[in-house]
Amino acid sequence: MKSRNRLIASGTGVLLAALLAVAAVIIVNSTVTGLRMDLTQAKLFTLSQGTINIIKGLKEPITLDFYYSRKSLVDYPQLVNYANRVRDLLEEYAAHSHGKIKLTVIDPEPFSEEEDQAVAAGLQGISVSAAGDRAYLGLVGVNSTDDEDTIPFFQASREAALEYDITKLVYNLAHPKKRVVGVISSLPVMGSAYPTQKKPWAIIKTLREFFSVRDLGQDVKDIDSDIDVLMVIHPKKLKDATMYAIDQYLLKGGRALLFVDPLAESDPSQPDPQNPYTIPDLDSDMKFLLDGWGVKVLDGKVAGDITAAMRVQTRSTRGPQETNYLPWLHLDNSYLNHDDFITGQLEVVNMGTAGIIEKEEKSTVKLTPLIQTSAQSAEIERDLILFQSDPNVMLNNFKPDNRRLTLAARITGHVKTAFPDGAPVDPDAKDKGGADQTVKEGDVNVILVADTDILSDMFWVRMQNYFGVEVPQPIANNGDFVVNAIENLSGSNDLISLRSRGEFSRPFEVVENIRREAEKQFRDREQALQSKLEETEKKMRQLQQEGGDSNMILSPEQTRELEQFREDQVKTRKELRAVQHDLQRNIEELGTKLKFINIGLMPLLIALLALGAGLYRTRRRS
Repeated sequence: MKSRNRLIASGTGVLLAALLAVAAVIIVNSTVTGLRMDLTQAKLFTLSQGTINIIKGLKEPITLDFYYSRKSLVDYPQLVNYANRVRDLLEEYAAHSHGKIKLTVIDPEPFSEEEDQAVAAGLQGISVSAAGDRAYLGLVGVNSTDDEDTIPFFQASREAALEYDITKLVYNLAHPKKRVVGVISSLPVMGSAYPTQKKPWAIIKTLREFFSVRDLGQDVKDIDSDIDVLMVIHPKKLKDATMYAIDQYLLKGGRALLFVDPLAESDPSQPDPQNPYTIPDLDSDMKFLLDGWGVKVLDGKVAGDITAAMRVQTRSTRGPQETNYLPWLHLDNSYLNHDDFITGQLEVVNMGTAGIIEKEEKSTVKLTPLIQTSAQSAEIERDLILFQSDPNVMLNNFKPDNRRLTLAARITGHVKTAFPDGAPVDPDAKDKGGADQTVKEGDVNVILVADTDILSDMFWVRMQNYFGVEVPQPIANNGDFVVNAIENLSGSNDLISLRSRGEFSRPFEVVENIRREAEKQFRDREQALQSKLEETEKKMRQLQQEGGDSNMILSPEQTRELEQFREDQVKTRKELRAVQHDLQRNIEELGTKLKFINIGLMPLLIALLALGAGLYRTRRRS
């Protein structure tokens, strides 16, 4: 009877515990689902303060449709993991929006209405089967006025910019008006009709795809407040009124992209007709601003880099030949700032006779390099480039300074006006009086590029003719650099301040160190054997050539020596294959051990602990 009562009590306790667990789950799901904790080291699922500010500033609701082909991507675990991370991050946006952002997760199955919607929205599908089925992993955003913006496909390679891309989409929907770029340029970037008709540069055509581009001319006296970003290209001999307008625009919170150049190869200026032996004015600067900021572009200096120099063809006494041209730079992603969104995803930027940006010690602004040379670089005198046509002369006299030179940089900080005495007097103005409305100081946010040739067609596009239509084919990311810079500058302070997200995939650093050490040990042995093999084969060739050149049969000693070489050759090759096999086997064994530790050891330890606990309880009862 006691045994029966004990059994009933035990069963009742189990049932009550189960009911209590279910009740606890229901209560938690209904009350504390908004509570989240990010335990990742890089805070992968924590939104930046800039993003939170943008979300809180939403005045109208935004709908986000996340198209995630969960079933179709089941055979692609890496994409599934990344898609889950994107979904979790999107849920953070919705959670912080207090109902302003409505998130819907859609699984567009093949040939479904949802797939038709994804295609109509412009999402990019990837083929996942021989039957042509496609999978989608993109985002469609719609605001209250039916403006639409999309991320066609979430690429894992842009993981570091994930938050930036999503926040930019939200920001664009909250501010759907097309942003305006004002251009002040002494170069014919907008095209010209006189003296010969010229088309706009490719960079202007590219910008017009994304922004409203407005030509302000070189003598603008007032910059409208609706200009989102001011683009100043090769400023030469600007009038005081224009310089004042630029100064005041920046101090009032305007953003700018400035291109100056110590030697603009695209400048069409010609020598003085009265003195044809003079050097044309090919340089530009913005000293009226930069001097007050404590920033300078070195006078008469051009950056040269032996590791990034472009290969050009020159003429010599022996005919055409290729050589490195130091002032022309082919800068791959190792020369670009990976922590800034403007340059973080670019592959290569081409620049020609670029200047050098430096910050003075007294300066209070923050200068963040975006593009730099390698340490194998040095300053080159501009006059040497103008008067010396042979690139080999520059190469022969080139001595690296073992320091990196800055070619483009972001400048931020609090500065004072370049016109402390107020607006300059306009001799053509009828009214000379009036209260001085000069803004004396303010915060600036500009991108300074010490090169204008970065915009020239010859450095980043090649025109190809398709059925009578000229289509530019980019050969470098120069256009992407400019578009990224304007997009970044035209956003709010919160959008600009977004940090780069951490990488989700984290390598086993200890394992990588072990693998590299193992490879080093075996590679040393492999290289020794490879050298021995090459030496043996070299001796065999020499011996065979001696016999062949003399038209004589090899002597018995030579024959034995040749056979010995062949035996050494075979033996060395066997040892080489054995070393390569051992290297691969060691790496595989290391991987197997790690898999066992990660997959099998922990469950085995838990099972052993459970078994030990069971034996202990059994002994206590007995």
